[in-house]
Amino acid sequence: RKRPPRPHPKHSPSPLPHPVFTRDRPEHVNTRKQSGHWEVDTVHSPKGKAILAVAVERKTRYMRIKNVPRKTAKAFRRALVDTLGHYPVHMRKTITYDNGAENTSHIWVNRVLGTKSYFCEPYHSWEKATVENSVGLIRRYFPKGTNFCNVTKKQVLWVEKQLNNRPRKCLNYQTPTEAFRQDRCT
Repeated sequence: RKRPPRPHPKHSPSPLPHPVFTRDRPEHVNTRKQSGHWEVDTVHSPKGKAILAVAVERKTRYMRIKNVPRKTAKAFRRALVDTLGHYPVHMRKTITYDNGAENTSHIWVNRVLGTKSYFCEPYHSWEKATVENSVGLIRRYFPKGTNFCNVTKKQVLWVEKQLNNRPRKCLNYQTPTEAFRQDRCT
């Protein structure tokens, strides 16, 4: 007896409810002239269930990193709301995600934070290059194979502080912290 063909992974239906793709994102988000537009991703390891949730503000490159006990939609949405929820509304406009199953609660996050969600096309991680670059910087401190169950909140905050206080050429040698504070107050 012959088995039915399996669907190719590129053609499997998206688990995301009502995704809006980055091609439909307003142009002012793409130009990075306005603050409040975030990109998010996860950093994980085959060792242990814990992950790091990473959120980066597109204009200022300001980064927030949070320990998350498991890579589930519920745990990830809590991390996002905890991380971004205390910023003023004008600093929480959009969030760009990839197509991972941990992002299926994006509508709930939008309701709580007042944001809009955008998603990369499948297998197009370069559409959220800011957070991908930031994950590369984080990997200098936590190389592949790091078990995030053993990484403390204090260690994560130290790495976050190091990266946010590093001058960037794209910010005219300001640090992300300085650029973010300027935009947050305006």
